[in-house]
Amino acid sequence: MVFENPVIKEILEKYRRIWAIYHASSVLGWDMEVNMPSEGIGERSVAQGELSMLSQKFLLEPEFVELVNKADGIEGLNEYESGVVRVLKREIKIQSSFPPEFVKELSETRSRATAVWKEAREKDDYDKFAPWLDKIMDLAKRAADYLGYDKYPYDALLDLFEEGLTTEDVERMFEKIEKDVKPLLDRILEEGEVPKEHPLEKVKYEREKMEKVNIRILELFGYPLGKRARLDVSPHPFTTEFGLKDVRITTRYEGFDFRRTILSTVHEFGHALYELQQDERFMFSPILGGVSLGVHESQSRFWENIIGRSKEFAELIYPVIKENVPEVAKYTPEDLYWYFNIVRPDFIRVEADMVTYNFHILLRFKLEKIMVNEGIKAKELPELWNEEMEKLLGIRPKNYGEGILQDIHWAHGTIGYFPTYSIGTLLSAQIGEYMKRDIPDFQEKVRNAEFSPIKEWLREKVHKYGSIYPPKELLRRSFGEEVEPEYFVRYLKSKYL
Repeated sequence: MVFENPVIKEILEKYRRIWAIYHASSVLGWDMEVNMPSEGIGERSVAQGELSMLSQKFLLEPEFVELVNKADGIEGLNEYESGVVRVLKREIKIQSSFPPEFVKELSETRSRATAVWKEAREKDDYDKFAPWLDKIMDLAKRAADYLGYDKYPYDALLDLFEEGLTTEDVERMFEKIEKDVKPLLDRILEEGEVPKEHPLEKVKYEREKMEKVNIRILELFGYPLGKRARLDVSPHPFTTEFGLKDVRITTRYEGFDFRRTILSTVHEFGHALYELQQDERFMFSPILGGVSLGVHESQSRFWENIIGRSKEFAELIYPVIKENVPEVAKYTPEDLYWYFNIVRPDFIRVEADMVTYNFHILLRFKLEKIMVNEGIKAKELPELWNEEMEKLLGIRPKNYGEGILQDIHWAHGTIGYFPTYSIGTLLSAQIGEYMKRDIPDFQEKVRNAEFSPIKEWLREKVHKYGSIYPPKELLRRSFGEEVEPEYFVRYLKSKYL
């Protein structure tokens, strides 16, 4: 047993009903994205709002809070028990900052805004979504005020998704990216040795055939389909976990440019693996789950970029793709590799290559910062978006779908979330370098579909700890340092130059 202290045991017994609400809410959220008919949104948003208030009520019950405070004063707790106290104290602090009516309003607004975003995206009608974005931003600013902050309101929102992260931290990270990666991008584009486009981008595929490809890839990875996991379809690929034994991912099928669905599937697998490989003794406890969004994203970007965009992986999956997309027979595994590693400025973040990806996040960070800190309204954002994209990548969206309506995150109310994508992208290259020191034949293992040692390494270094330690402490314990952008810059130079 990892939980021995009687006070901790009592806390965990009471916590089960909170966990049960989270579980139910996750199921409703997944269903809303994957299955729910469009007119069900009204009732679903009310249900989600009521569940949010109920979980907050249970978390903040005086008896429960008193137990957590009592445990915080006990000496000799083991690391797991201390982790439970740390996570719950942080969650109690956050939730106690928000009035119940605010929690309900936020939940209902998110549900309705998500439905409106889907319709606005399909019809390329930003005006339909803009009033909802203003509501979301108003709620975000109110949340920041409730939480409190030292310097910027945006700091409070960043901390919700990445514990301890500040505006200044993110600005320093992007300063390094702009300084070192922008010249690298310019050089790659000028020299022209890395392809900017590939004929395979226009090759059409049948959805049923590509589903077979994705399932085969997941089987090679050891994803427990049908036992503890699922693969479904949604407008925006995502991962959700209902518990240790039920983790689900989605992808999307557009009928052409098959690398999009393959890399999305590989990416979401990385998220899912993090949840699947945690200690079973953590079930029903607050330390089950990834420690932060940045660390979580490092796992998905590791599988997508370090493995999914490698030559060895292209060689491995080439026969599977050729069998289901006959046109691929005209090309070699080397062609497939370069198709997966095109470098060009593009409009869509989720389709972006490794070199340009972080500029998409920088754009969103800049807009979120001025929306929250300076009060810019939704009607001004499309032009600001287009101008910033032109400045960073030299391209200008022709419609809203290519620009401001492409991401679901703002509809979900996750303001302050985007910078964690860059943290994860940088950290994935860092983890890749650490891993290759410990597994010298890493490339051969990928080529031969020997993924067990890779998964076990990730389990030992990251996954098995769940949320015991804050993200920075976890990185220091496992790797001896925190996020360092230089590894990513070095990786890009070695790959593309």
